[in-house]
Amino acid sequence: MTIQKRSLKVEKLARIYDDEIAPVWGSRFGKMILRNLRVPDRGQVLDISCGTGWPTVEILRRMGDGARLIAIDASSAMLDVARKKVAALGPLGKKGVYFRTESPLPRLSFADDVYDLVVCNLGLDEMPSVEDALQDFARVCKVGGEVRCTMPIAGTFQEFYDIYREVLVKHDKHEALDRLDEHLARHPTLDQLDAWIKAAGLRGGVDVEEFSLLFKSSREFFFAPVIEYGPLAAWKAIAGTGQELQDVFWYIKEAIDAYFGGRAFQVTIKAALLVGEKRDPAAEESDEIVTGRVELLEPAQAEPLPPPPGQMAAGSVRTTNELEILEVEEVDLGDDFVQVFDDVPLDAFVDGKERPAHLSTSGRRDDDDDLDG
Repeated sequence: MTIQKRSLKVEKLARIYDDEIAPVWGSRFGKMILRNLRVPDRGQVLDISCGTGWPTVEILRRMGDGARLIAIDASSAMLDVARKKVAALGPLGKKGVYFRTESPLPRLSFADDVYDLVVCNLGLDEMPSVEDALQDFARVCKVGGEVRCTMPIAGTFQEFYDIYREVLVKHDKHEALDRLDEHLARHPTLDQLDAWIKAAGLRGGVDVEEFSLLFKSSREFFFAPVIEYGPLAAWKAIAGTGQELQDVFWYIKEAIDAYFGGRAFQVTIKAALLVGEKRDPAAEESDEIVTGRVELLEPAQAEPLPPPPGQMAAGSVRTTNELEILEVEEVDLGDDFVQVFDDVPLDAFVDGKERPAHLSTSGRRDDDDDLDG
């Protein structure tokens, strides 16, 4: 039953991904992979966790007739969408592209030193160990070939995590605080990524691009597909189970809405592009390492929370240089869909659900005073 539920969840994700999530998430990271990308004229390309085919299709457009692209993903539903995109390209889609339903875990099934280019857009974040995954990606790459991967890194959703932490501290949720710290520790820093790239035998570095997402309210935030299908399940697990989970999310909802006072809730995304050329193991260790790393200057952290944005930005969610405005849209997916990670709905967002009596009115007023002050 659990497998069936997960399958249905993934099928829904495949249907809505390109419209609801890719414009504000997947394509933002995918464009980083395409930046200054050199596709071999007569080489082999491996696209790991290709999803619905971004940036797979764009790489295909840049390939020569003698090149071959193998795209893998654990979800056959996602691959079906990618296949349709390639078929719609006409003659261009008849190039050497092959799709395979396959997970990169526990390791890639391919032989060593096969591919001239290995790419992975947002797949690293789902790996149990980013360090081990990078070494495996480097293993299947030829000497002189290139590995390119994207992932969100430490500092992503920081505004939300600051609020989450304040709520847990204020209400003495010590076990949940420990789980939050464990969750955040899994988000790598720039220094960690640099070390892992080098350990994988790759010559390169990390580029970081920072952008923001705006949500009209706490409800819009938690029900936006990019959150619902992304980190929400992990955030629920941090809070606990049963009534404890519900209480924590009541507090978080009230904290967000009180602090931002009807203005948009802004969260920061730190998108990292890892680029590395596979070195010859016989090369001298003294060779100079060429890095493309870009450091971001961190703002002063005088306050635990950032000031609310002055106004909501206007514009398309597809505009790279503008803040994003995410709104919840109804998607008709039929009656056969069974939710998996949302089996227990958040009471704070159920229509008509009143605030539990044990969350005292005075406690709510204290929360608001703390946030305002």
